[in-house]
Amino acid sequence: MRDADKNVAELPPSTSASDERTKGTAPPTVSSAKPAPWRRLMPLALGLPFALAFGLFQLAPMAWVLIHSFQAGGDWSLANFGQILGSPYYRQSFANSLDLALWSSLLGLAIALAGTAALRQVPSRLRDAVVAFTTMASNFSGVPLAFAFIVLLGMNGAATLLLQELGLVEGFHLYSRAGLILLYTYFQIPLAVLLLYPAFDAIKADWREAAALLGAGPLHYWLRVALPVLSPALLGTFIILLANALGAYASTYALMTSNYNLVTIQIAGLVAGDIFLEPELAAALSLLLMGLLLLVTAVNQWLIARSRYE
Repeated sequence: MRDADKNVAELPPSTSASDERTKGTAPPTVSSAKPAPWRRLMPLALGLPFALAFGLFQLAPMAWVLIHSFQAGGDWSLANFGQILGSPYYRQSFANSLDLALWSSLLGLAIALAGTAALRQVPSRLRDAVVAFTTMASNFSGVPLAFAFIVLLGMNGAATLLLQELGLVEGFHLYSRAGLILLYTYFQIPLAVLLLYPAFDAIKADWREAAALLGAGPLHYWLRVALPVLSPALLGTFIILLANALGAYASTYALMTSNYNLVTIQIAGLVAGDIFLEPELAAALSLLLMGLLLLVTAVNQWLIARSRYE
């Protein structure tokens, strides 16, 4: 019995099978696998077609215009700009383009502001239908738009004859400055509505009620509350409308051909005319037009920054 007890005391403590398996092994580590090289290059490969299209259709034409505007007769010169600035005819084209752009942008912005404010108050189904129609109307421009205006408001247009019989229209002439302003304003309104529609989300519904409780009428509410909140969107929309009108060509040419002096019509005549082709002079006109748009955009950004600071 003593020998048996001695043998039992000398036996080592029992260990489980799991302890034996884990004994002497290091804890498992999480391996940080690096992505394959082709996965890192995939975004660059997907963006390559866009970069190529942007370079071919945006940067390359601008570079061509910039280089050739300073060339005359194969030499570097400022003669093109001197000819433009010294010609009353070209100065008139800029004045006419700015006149149409300013009036159509202001009228289109005012009508779109009133229409968008009313659109936010109607039921959702009607609002969605109007927004869908506005999206379609914003793409209705060019020759089809000019043809529609000729059919409706031309010398023998349906609407013109009807308004003349009613005695409402006597001296209106579509092929004039007033007709062009009407045409420009028409295709400015849908674009302005689409640009202003999201901006109205910044106006809270309870602001009108709070202003009414403080004794403010609708006019005072719009002048002191709504319009200051919408001012950055209004300025940005105005600049886009201005650029849209300054660059318009197809509708005006289809309606007036070359009977109205505009910058875009002059540029088209210099690069695709039947008699004289002067692409270098057209490039100088294009560069001045781009410079005008950049100046207006810079003033707009300064006004927006100042309004936010105040």
